[in-house]
Amino acid sequence: MSRKTLITQSIRTRQRSEMIDVTDRVQKALHVQGVKDGIAIVYIPHTTAAVTINENADPDVKHDLLKKLEEVIPNRETYYQHGEGNSDSHLKTQLTGNSVMVIIDEGKLVLGTWQGIYFCEFDGPREREMLIKIIEG
Repeated sequence: MSRKTLITQSIRTRQRSEMIDVTDRVQKALHVQGVKDGIAIVYIPHTTAAVTINENADPDVKHDLLKKLEEVIPNRETYYQHGEGNSDSHLKTQLTGNSVMVIIDEGKLVLGTWQGIYFCEFDGPREREMLIKIIEG
């Protein structure tokens, strides 16, 4: 029989755009729940923040990704119509995505050697939520 658990965590961001490694947070949630096998879905319920899996060994990768997104999708464009001034944040979220799914095996997230799970802020600083749905079985 499979067990399903939903965990909500707060994330405080400090910059307009940043990537925060949340791999350890997700792994700790598995440990606290005692999950050995299943799937973890990490979901960000915001329209200007996202989640992705990418390299977590070299911090230059985060820098390069954020710089390229800013270059491709600048903060201001003459055709932006959204009145809040964060159209770029919505577009960056659309490209990055709101969820990732990771296999859980023997109590550990199954990620590649250099991979980590990143919360992506595109309209901070803010207090955000990250939802972790664990499906055990």
